[in-house]
Amino acid sequence: MTTSPLLQDRKPGAARREGRPGIALTVIAACQLMVVLDATIVNIALPHIQDALAFSTTDLTWVVSSYTLTFGGLLLLGGRAGDILGRRRVFMTGILLFTFASLLGGLAQEPWQLLAARVLQGVGGAIASPTSLALITTTFPEGPERNRAFGVFATVSAGGGAIGLLAGGMLTEWLDWRWVLFVNVPIGVLIAVLTPLYISESERHTGRFDIAGAVTSTAGMASLVYGFIRAADEGWRDSLTIGSFVAAVVLLLAFALIESRAKEPITPLRLFADRNRSGTYVIMLSLAAAMFGMFFYIVLFVQNVLGYSPIEAGLAFLPVTVVIALGAGLSQRFLPVLGPKPFMLVGSALAMIGLAWQALISSDSSYVGGILGPMLVFGFGMGLNFVTLTLTAVSGVAPHEAGAASGLLNTTQQVGGALGLSILTTVFGTASKDEAEKQLPRFMAEGSAAQKAEFAKTQQLPAPWGHEVLAQGISTAFIPAAAMAVLALATAWWVIRVRKSDLEALSGSAGPGLG
Repeated sequence: MTTSPLLQDRKPGAARREGRPGIALTVIAACQLMVVLDATIVNIALPHIQDALAFSTTDLTWVVSSYTLTFGGLLLLGGRAGDILGRRRVFMTGILLFTFASLLGGLAQEPWQLLAARVLQGVGGAIASPTSLALITTTFPEGPERNRAFGVFATVSAGGGAIGLLAGGMLTEWLDWRWVLFVNVPIGVLIAVLTPLYISESERHTGRFDIAGAVTSTAGMASLVYGFIRAADEGWRDSLTIGSFVAAVVLLLAFALIESRAKEPITPLRLFADRNRSGTYVIMLSLAAAMFGMFFYIVLFVQNVLGYSPIEAGLAFLPVTVVIALGAGLSQRFLPVLGPKPFMLVGSALAMIGLAWQALISSDSSYVGGILGPMLVFGFGMGLNFVTLTLTAVSGVAPHEAGAASGLLNTTQQVGGALGLSILTTVFGTASKDEAEKQLPRFMAEGSAAQKAEFAKTQQLPAPWGHEVLAQGISTAFIPAAAMAVLALATAWWVIRVRKSDLEALSGSAGPGLG
């Protein structure tokens, strides 16, 4: 039996059907789209998840935070795994884990089952996402072809959120909330099947895994987030609340110690030595913290108070994605001329104004009169910052550390979002309880017998009293959200210092893939 000459010439790990870059790019982009949109596709389904699995409003935040914490906390480790073990192999592992976790989440019957699945999704996404970007560099030759591939990747990353909102609305309304998770299964299986056919394996590099750094940082942030959410329900004197904050301090100090001594740290601490880069991370952390909270609570408001259907809720957020894209395009065009600082200042100021405006929300607010305006102002401010922060984070970094610098910015965004949402939830929980105590006597005096019987079962005030409670909690939560934007603005004003060399580096870096 003779071997085909074609098979004899094929290198180990080569794609079985080489020479089809279009299909390879489609596979890579599909993975990134699936991972990115999963952060928003679930948001639209949150009210339905809450009803189906009996989540409290404060515990419901874990549906978002459990994914973003593990995704952000393990991103850098996922990228390192691709370098050491082979990017195609790690890419497929991440996709299969993400797909399996999506199936488990769709089948969940208890809150803990859904949260466990979301954690696994985050791990799978953290493995697949950084390797999908790296696979572009090994699949496409340097030059126009690679630049076009980076452009497609960036477009998918930017548009994934909007697609997720619409897809989540359609799946939830036309099928069931479980389909926002089930939809990943056929897509993930197809990606896993096509990957070895059209994408070749990368060369493996020697290196070490900083497992201790990844575990302590992720566990430390999870403990911190749990402490804030626990405080919203049980108060600041609760033993578990205090214990979680103590654990967070110990774990994060251990993380800093590990990174300072590790030969190949997952987070090179020297990246923080540059004031511009450190300031960039603080700005991203602050704005992401506010942004995640805004999306979470506005989704609840438009569906639970305004009575929007899931599809209507998804459409309600589309104008925000449009102004984010406009702001990003404007900043990318004029960054080489003006430098990053003006965009950081204006963008952070607009975000602050939008969030402060949202603090005026009441149960009588309409979408056009009370929701759309502040969201557009906030979204345009975020658009001005996204490209700006990305370019500043990698400006002046040695080529071999550019991946770590940009990866750390992505990690900061995800972890900051989870942390900010937990802080806002603490404020929301306290304000909601206070308002519920005010509304309860009114309800007992004005409510019908049927409403009182239902309240005795659920302990949830019905409309319109329940709407007052939810609106008051949300409006109060936007006060610390606006304070987070103030921190971003102050950092941009006092910390960011731009030199002529920075502008030259920005001009040379403003290429496809950075948007």
